[in-house]
Order: sequence, then structure tokens, then C-alpha cells
Amino acid sequence: MSITGKYFGTDGFRGEAGAVITAEHAFKVGRVLGWYFGERLKGKCRAVIGKDTRLSSYMLEYSLAAGLTASGADAYILHVTTTPSVSFAARCDGFDCGIMVSASHNPYYDNGIKLMNGQGEKMDGEAVELVERYLDGDLAPFGGRDIPFASGRDVGRTVDYVSGRNRYIGHLISLATCSYKGLRIGLDGANGSAFSIARSVFDALGAKTFVIGDCPDGTNVNDGVGSTHIEALQKLVKDNSLDIGFAFDGDADRCITVDENGQVVTGDEEMFICAYYFKSRNLLTGDKIVCTVMSNGGLIKSLAARGIDCVLCEVGDKNVCDAMAKTGAALGGERSGHVVFSKYETTGDGLVTAIMIMEAVAESKLPVSKLLKGYKSLPQALISVPVTDKKTAMAGVENLAKKLAKELDLRILARPSGTERVIRVMAEGESEERCALACKIISSKITENCG
Repeated sequence: MSITGKYFGTDGFRGEAGAVITAEHAFKVGRVLGWYFGERLKGKCRAVIGKDTRLSSYMLEYSLAAGLTASGADAYILHVTTTPSVSFAARCDGFDCGIMVSASHNPYYDNGIKLMNGQGEKMDGEAVELVERYLDGDLAPFGGRDIPFASGRDVGRTVDYVSGRNRYIGHLISLATCSYKGLRIGLDGANGSAFSIARSVFDALGAKTFVIGDCPDGTNVNDGVGSTHIEALQKLVKDNSLDIGFAFDGDADRCITVDENGQVVTGDEEMFICAYYFKSRNLLTGDKIVCTVMSNGGLIKSLAARGIDCVLCEVGDKNVCDAMAKTGAALGGERSGHVVFSKYETTGDGLVTAIMIMEAVAESKLPVSKLLKGYKSLPQALISVPVTDKKTAMAGVENLAKKLAKELDLRILARPSGTERVIRVMAEGESEERCALACKIISSKITENCG
């Protein structure tokens, strides 16, 4: 079973905190995971929990810990940290599962729960199915009775595990082979998980750092800053004549770069830089990368000119990771800035992406704009249409997209978002005007479907 149930979508269980996702939900998730892994291990489950800076993250973190300990599991608390750091801890410190409390790039009033297995990968299979059924009140998998509460010596405990986060920071620093002394780097922490970690890493590597989005107050995550509001970092880079800038999202599993001229470097362009850097050092297994159907066709053509193939997969970092595992690719990612380096991580990590790009810059002694020589993107239009019901909104849209693609000589994709109530529409071809026209027509159809 993949994570596409009633509650858990492509990127976890997400929605408005206190309404769609509540403390009771979190408690029940903890109850199931603590019981499930305890039963499977015939012993005590060890779970590691991280959270981002949202006001509601404390509520969900404590509820998860209460559910875990009530089922006899020990909950190790990383406090405010990144999603990739939870994955790292789960994989390297012998945990049975990892849990991240975050709604990524969503506004502060949303929150979410991401589940990972002991390898730090997105959890699927039996455990998630049990969580889904328990949240719906289905006790059949549990023998028709509620999950038993632990008692006496079997009750779990919570453990302050800030040392795990510090070990992750050390891991990031160890990935760099160059000193960044003399380089001026802008960092946008999105008032989220990376607000202090990013500065700690790049300061330790010798860079002169200029930081924004580093003053979280519980309600300002992604508010005018971060990878979804890149203009703030562009201004920082241009105003301070910086060499490069990196913007992260709320849980820092994605990164968008800004070059020395203040121009945005998307995930596609990041993969272009990293693919060629890896190939030049014989690190690009099979001379191929994985990218999604939403990546710009220019990435495929530009890499092909350098002897690098692109394996296409469906949207979602889970799909990217699965395709990388299947093909043995060392690099994969999405245009949104989720980039995965299988040598170092089992999930997208915005900070690892930033370090790999810095390695290419430092070793080549070239600015980012020069590293993009040979990359040419195709004209592309991408819009997100807000909807109330994604299924209703998509009625007839796929047929319309196929018709327009043929008539306008475009590549068109229309798909419901896995994390927001929007339909994402992408049109790509040789004409910007035809791309914009296709998006406008499909947007009108979606709006008409929604009444």
C-alpha cells in the first residue's frame, strides 16, 4: 500500500491544525505506531520525533509522544529540526520509526505528520494502513478491541534528544570537501526548521553568511520568506552583492537557489549543475538521473548533450526515491527543489542540496551563472488553481489537456496537488503564448467544474 489513504497523502497527513488534524489524531497515530512496532519487535519501540516552528507543532509533538508512551514506546524528541534530520536519525541511530510534525511550505495555520521507517524513508505498507483504520475507528485489525495501554514498568518514556540534531549538523559539515572561506552566502530559513541549522553549517564551513527568515514566532513560517517567496532572497543577494543564496521551505527538505545576479535557479537547474559535477568526478552512476514529468524538457535535452540520461517518474519525492532505488541513480529530484542524493540521504534534503552546489562552485571557482552554461529551458507556464473538491474539479480536464496538447503542439499536465487544495497545470512547448493560453483555458474549465 502506498501512502494515498483518506488521511495520509503523498506527503503525510496535512491540514488545518485543530480542525483537519487535531491533537487526538496525533495521539492515535502515536498509539498505533507504539503498539505496532512493539508487537513486531516483541519489545519496546523507539521512535524519534522532530517538529518545525509552527505554533501548533508543540500540540502535535506532545500528543504523539503521549500516544507512543501510552503504548509502551520510548519517544526521543529532537525539538525544532528539519525533516531530513529525522530521516537521518531514524536511519543512523537505530530507531524503529521517525515522525516529523510539519506542513512544509504551507502557511502556519496548517500542520502535518510525516511518517518514516527505520531506514529514514517515507513509511508505507501495513503500519500506515493500521493508522488509517484506527483513525477511522476500525478496531478489526486489533481484535475488535482498543489498543491496550501500557502499565507499570512497560509505560514508555520521553527522552530529550537534541544530541541527535547536533550529530546531523556534524554530518552536514562532513559532506563538504572544500572551505567556503571568502564566499558570501545568503540564507533564507523561511522562519522554519532551518532557521538556525543553516547558519551553523555554513559558518562552520568558513562562509560569510547573511541570513533572513531566522526569527520564527510560531505564526510567520513561510510568510513572505522561504523557497515559495524567493523574492526576499533575491533582494538580499542583490543588495549585499552576495555570491549565492539558498532558500529553504518550512521543514527544509527543499532548496531553491539564487545566483550571483539575483536570478532564480530552480530544482531542474540545480540538478543540471549537480549532475555535471557528479559526472566529472565519476560519481554519477550509469550517467543518469531521475526527474519527474513536471521537470522542464530543457533539462532532459541539456543533460543529453552532456551524455547524461533522464529517467522520468511521477511527481512526488517518494516516487523519485523509488525510481532512484530501482535504477541505481545517484541523483534525482523535482523542479520544486526537492533533490535527493542517494549516497548521503534517503530523502530530499535542502541543506545537502545547498552544500553540493557550493562544492561545485568552490571547486570550479565559477559563479552559479557560469555553471549553468549549456542549460536551456523550454518555455513553460505553471499555475495552481484553488478548488474545494479536487475530484469534481478534474472532470473532463484530462481530455481537454490532451486535445489542447495536440492542437497547440504542447506538453500539458494537469494534476491534483498531493498537499494542497489546488489543481496544478503545466504547459510546455516552443511558444510562451501558447503555453499561457493552454493554462488559461484549462483553468477556466476547472473553475467551471467547481461552480
